[in-house]
Amino acid sequence: MPHYIMKEMPDMQDTGEQTTYPQMVMTGQTSTRELAEYIAMKCAFSKGVTEGVICELGEALAHEMGMGRSVKIEGLGIFTPALALRPDKEREGMGENATKRNAQSIRVGGVNFRVDKDLIRETNGWCDLKRAPWKPVRSSRKYTAEQRLALAKAYLEEYPYLTVSDYRQLTGLLQTAATTELRKWAHTSGTGIETSGRGNHKVYVKSEGN
Repeated sequence: MPHYIMKEMPDMQDTGEQTTYPQMVMTGQTSTRELAEYIAMKCAFSKGVTEGVICELGEALAHEMGMGRSVKIEGLGIFTPALALRPDKEREGMGENATKRNAQSIRVGGVNFRVDKDLIRETNGWCDLKRAPWKPVRSSRKYTAEQRLALAKAYLEEYPYLTVSDYRQLTGLLQTAATTELRKWAHTSGTGIETSGRGNHKVYVKSEGN
């Protein structure tokens, strides 16, 4: 029987209201071989044949998406490739003299998946939820948002940049809350904080003029 916990959402608007959402507790991950064993029990195909078909499905998906097509699998959903710039490339500008990006600057950065409603309905039919007897770990409420911003600014007076990990240690926030709040500071005028770098190399620095 799967368990769920109620996780607290970050109070980014400082309303003082606590909002929670349900999250299923993941107890493991099913491998291709285990999935093949399950399918083999339900049909006339052997485990080896079933595992081979699953592996071939992944290659077929990659081929079709690489050819510029989305792939719809009945009962599962639709797979669509998503493009992204290479990490060392800047975004293309809109002006006449702005930097333009060629094909060598772009790659497939991910795959979007839109789930089939039948899969949701089938999953829900198998899911007999029970609330977990333990409480989820919560972000610290030791500091207010204003105090956390002050801690971040003080840190940047001493060090050249601030990472999410640094901010977590400073404030006691969990990963998601710390990441969300730092993004908020960086996109809010007057906080004195902005971003530098991209992707996994993104850090937070003192704004120019502050």
